[in-house]
Amino acid sequence: MEFNFFMPVRIVAGDNCVKKNAHLFAAFGRRALVVTGKSSARNGALEDVVWAFNQNGQQYEVYDAVPQNPTVACVEEGARLARGMRADFVVAIGGGSPMDAAKAVAMLARQGSDGSIFTREISADVLPMIHIPTTAGTGSEVTPYAILNNDEKQTKTSISAPSLFPKIAFLDAKYTAGLPLPVTVNTAIDAISHAVEGMLSVRAGELSDAVARESLGHLFSAYGALRGGELTHADRCELLYGAALAGVVIANTGTTPVHGMGYCLTYFHGVPHGRANGLLLPAFLRVCARKDPARTARVFAALGMDADAFADKLAALLGSRECYADATLRDYARRAAANKNIKNCAVPMEEADLYEVFKASVGA
Repeated sequence: MEFNFFMPVRIVAGDNCVKKNAHLFAAFGRRALVVTGKSSARNGALEDVVWAFNQNGQQYEVYDAVPQNPTVACVEEGARLARGMRADFVVAIGGGSPMDAAKAVAMLARQGSDGSIFTREISADVLPMIHIPTTAGTGSEVTPYAILNNDEKQTKTSISAPSLFPKIAFLDAKYTAGLPLPVTVNTAIDAISHAVEGMLSVRAGELSDAVARESLGHLFSAYGALRGGELTHADRCELLYGAALAGVVIANTGTTPVHGMGYCLTYFHGVPHGRANGLLLPAFLRVCARKDPARTARVFAALGMDADAFADKLAALLGSRECYADATLRDYARRAAANKNIKNCAVPMEEADLYEVFKASVGA
């Protein structure tokens, strides 16, 4: 058996884990830049982090101007602030957007902003990071990826390097308690997509598949609560843990064309990332099943359901679907075929296959 698996992030999970482990912040230096969005002050995460800083006598500044889809201008601004305050480390608080932005900020703070962020070589010289997710979906707290708006190419583009792995991830489901139900649903679907896509990657292996299966078990254990709209703390713990596991999967496997396709819906129409993945995933799996039935059968076995049941479950969470004109979908298929995710799929995909998925998922 041959495989390659790497996970350098220390994961600390449990109720009040930030306060209980405040001493872990002390090792990273005297000055911290907190990268976040506006909601962290309301869910208790920022309050707990500040408490930890005060316990350790650490100084900090807060950069809370991260938009829903981070931009290059946003992360350059954050990096300037980090350099100006001579930050020793970065603490990311939030969903995927603040966590992704924090990685780019930590990199630019040390490596400067000269040249395109999307094509530059990323060195090991990156401010160390602590990540605290406040949604259960992206798994960014355990990955080396940062997804940013790429206005030049009119899409979202990832940057990646081993140095972009956070040093510590704190998982406390209480920070997700106040999330609106649509956000909770969309982020859970994002995590499901990560686990499923990881199993379809050319880099998938026995160990990553085992983690994906474990992830899906925890995520779907909360399906009834997601469907009913009432989640207990235990449900939110399951989702947060399942999402982190799915992040561990894609940290090793990367994602597939589903993500590249979903970027079109997000960039041009503002469709939330997880929802975009959920709209596309069932039809994508059907194309995979036609082209490589044996591999896709393993995915459905991990899900514990067939293609129709999976499509029905996601449809019940997604509600009414977005619809776009045929010419728009053909353009999106062309764009997605040029995305680097296409080469990461173990099931070969052509532009025509991607158009078929778009048409079946969001066709008018």
